[in-house]
Amino acid sequence: MRTLRLRSAAPSSSAVLLCAIAACGTTDPPLSDDVVLNEPLELLFPADNWWNRDVSQAPVDPESGALIDWICDRAGPADPCGASLHPDFGPHPYGIPYIVVGGGQPLEEVRFVLYGSESDDGAPGRPPGYPIPTEARDEAGWIEGGVAGGGDSGDRHLLVVDRERRLLFELWATRYDGSDGVWEAGSGAVFDLTSNDRRPEGWTSADAAGLAVLPGLIRADEVLGGNEIRHAFRVTVRATNGHVWPASHTAGSTTGAPPLGTRLRLKESVDLSSYPPEIQRVFTAMKRYGLIIADNGSDMFIQGTMDERWDNDVLNPAFRSLSADDFEVIESGWQP
Repeated sequence: MRTLRLRSAAPSSSAVLLCAIAACGTTDPPLSDDVVLNEPLELLFPADNWWNRDVSQAPVDPESGALIDWICDRAGPADPCGASLHPDFGPHPYGIPYIVVGGGQPLEEVRFVLYGSESDDGAPGRPPGYPIPTEARDEAGWIEGGVAGGGDSGDRHLLVVDRERRLLFELWATRYDGSDGVWEAGSGAVFDLTSNDRRPEGWTSADAAGLAVLPGLIRADEVLGGNEIRHAFRVTVRATNGHVWPASHTAGSTTGAPPLGTRLRLKESVDLSSYPPEIQRVFTAMKRYGLIIADNGSDMFIQGTMDERWDNDVLNPAFRSLSADDFEVIESGWQP
């Protein structure tokens, strides 16, 4: 049996502790200025957040079969499913990197050019701006798409965690405008990682569904770590129809399509015993926590980090062995 190879990377010297305020005390944390790409993270958001809820016993939606048939794009009941899983991540330039910074990281002005009225200028109670390090402007591999400064094509997500303040800053359609030295983005959102607050109803984020992006990514540090992966993953389908909780934003009205916020769950009957342990860990999370439809894109593309440790020669065939037919849809808008 071939084992998934995650190419070695030196461990970070600065551990991340995203703890609850009660556990950390109420005094101001020390402010560091170190910057780490893809630093290992603890669980993002509280354990009862929608990303982190065990949904293995959640009820199946009455329309599950019809929604899966739509994702499979069947012309008739005898047709095979045309929607195999695909890992939408890998080594540079595939996937979405994330940056972890200290609380002393200077804030950069961001100019929003598409969804300014639904975007956050900065963190509540803090000066405007996002803590974007200069590396994202000057070096490849810090923004989705792999281009220094973001470039001009693709989704270009830029994700930054302030490790001391436990804040998550996310931008979409990001680029650095060298003509006036200002970052631009289509939209942006700031999330308190100790809170379960949703975006205002009707608002987007850096994600079409109004959700945070980072907690739904498959990360190399999780797969390497050997422990259970304890959160759902972010997935796309070709079109959507409205939105349901926990999503806050609509990005389509295609008849028969699932809403943004729909959660898919890998069926318990799917046998995982033939997969390498690392792949079993990923697929087991799909049984326990599921996939949340967060954006329009290619059917059953599951997002993860841009990381040189990924080996897509292992990931691709493992993911392709499953299709939408191996999943069921949890009751629409289900909350425990």
